[in-house]
Amino acid sequence: MGETPSRSADAGTGGIRVAPGQERPAGASARVAESPVSTRTPAGGGLGGGGGLPRARAFGAERAFRGLTLAAGTAVLVIIAAIAVFLIAKAVPALRANTANFWTYEGWSPNDTAPKFGIGALAFGTVLSSALALLIAVPVALGIALFLSHYAPRRLGTALGFLIDLLAAVPSVVFGLWGRDVFVTPVRDFSAWLNQYFGWIPIFGGDGPFGKSIMLGSLVLAIMVLPIITSLCREVFLQTPTANEEAALALGATRWEMIRTAVLPYGRPGIIAAVMLGLGRALGETIALAMTLGITFGISFNLIENGGNTIAANIANAFGEANDTGRGALIASGLVLFTITLIVNITARAIVHRRREFTESAA
Repeated sequence: MGETPSRSADAGTGGIRVAPGQERPAGASARVAESPVSTRTPAGGGLGGGGGLPRARAFGAERAFRGLTLAAGTAVLVIIAAIAVFLIAKAVPALRANTANFWTYEGWSPNDTAPKFGIGALAFGTVLSSALALLIAVPVALGIALFLSHYAPRRLGTALGFLIDLLAAVPSVVFGLWGRDVFVTPVRDFSAWLNQYFGWIPIFGGDGPFGKSIMLGSLVLAIMVLPIITSLCREVFLQTPTANEEAALALGATRWEMIRTAVLPYGRPGIIAAVMLGLGRALGETIALAMTLGITFGISFNLIENGGNTIAANIANAFGEANDTGRGALIASGLVLFTITLIVNITARAIVHRRREFTESAA
């Protein structure tokens, strides 16, 4: 038992007599309580505990990894710049030899003595076929992604998702051969039916023949970009916080209302990114469109008559028989396609970034 201070003999004071050596001035107890127990420096020379923090190495794994990632990102920019420089250097001689307006002329005769070629019809066909393919593929892809993520049983959704991912691995030439030899017949019949009953609409007008048209190429292209958009949207929908979905259901929402109010708004940036990635694939598709389009030069909104052409398909069809000027003209058209694709990707990144900032600020 420790010693206890002896109570004062003076009954009037009723206090405690402090033992000698324990006296402190007023307020000293608080200062003592706040002061560290020991002011001695540890043996390691640090600030207490287990010694000082280790000194940062001049070159460690962290800096090596940071430098590696910086070099990889810089290499991507250098490669893009090198591609642009190469395309410009090879296209300038052909553009100087061109005797027609490169932007508005609809023909393509770069191998003639007086070269005449233009990008207008090719760029129009590229944008039209890609836009029509997305118009067909995006609603279907969103429906499949929502079914796999929120309606189908887990095992069925996993199996179907695996099959859709396999569809993305089919080579382009296989889609082209299938579209040219098999799918062209039902598309030709469907085009004739559209022309018979809806021929008063300009996009379905004309007297034929039907078959190898913008519609056939766009349908094949839609099937090709469908697995890409579906897979990305499915993964985005699966990342929706469970708390958001349960909160909507707890408020009395149906499953579709829950999807409309909780899933789709949360996944909108991912949907935009998936659509833009599919658009990039559609813009650069070559072999499948070279086999399914009518390969004509002209600007027309008719979707069912034979015709249509794109920049990539024209490069594949004309490169083998092109002379020096012709190859330069094809490279010039490739430069235009490169620019269009770059603009599309930059726009997509800007939209996704802006949407993400809006979502985070709203949260």
